[in-house]
Amino acid sequence: MHVIYGGTFDPIHHGHLRLALEVSEALSVARIHLVPSHIPPHRGETGASAEQRLELIRQAIAPEPALVLDEQEVRRGGASFTADTLRHLRAELGPDCPLVMVVGTDAFSSFHRWREWEQIPELAHIVVVQRPGSELPMGSEAARILEERRAGCPADLHSRPAGFALELAPPLLDISATGIRQRIAAGRSVRYLTPDVVCQNIDAWKLYGARSGQVR
Repeated sequence: MHVIYGGTFDPIHHGHLRLALEVSEALSVARIHLVPSHIPPHRGETGASAEQRLELIRQAIAPEPALVLDEQEVRRGGASFTADTLRHLRAELGPDCPLVMVVGTDAFSSFHRWREWEQIPELAHIVVVQRPGSELPMGSEAARILEERRAGCPADLHSRPAGFALELAPPLLDISATGIRQRIAAGRSVRYLTPDVVCQNIDAWKLYGARSGQVR
């Protein structure tokens, strides 16, 4: 099974890292592949460049063998669309390997507005992780998709290459990249919200409006 967890990671933080490990345990897989977007199609410019975000991820996951950096969206350039990434992986993995994409409830709530969203369940399973303070609206298209394709248990995802949707509600840290950027812009510390090495480089590179010595 090949599992990807995509996002902007602007910056990566302990919430991202803990979520990835929770998913790896729930699905009984040895690796989770983090796929940072190049240009996220549904938001404005990132606070850190693609190369800076890649480097922050490399350093944050270096001690953890279960987490792997996949640079394909950054290397591909342009706007990053999930369907394109899944097609590339499906061609690489072949038709029979179970492929899983991980998404939070906040992002999945607008799934029906993603480009070529109808194709995504044909390419991969979808694992929807409950984010703190975020729920799928009753009667929404996202809730319908989840119900129609709902897997009975994580083991179901190992039984075929794509098509299931699985909802997970692991214990998660209520940390957001938006909140981290806001704290930095306001001159507040973000230590213990993200790995120390990430704090050090945000400070060194003056990302997100950081002032010297502030972040740590």
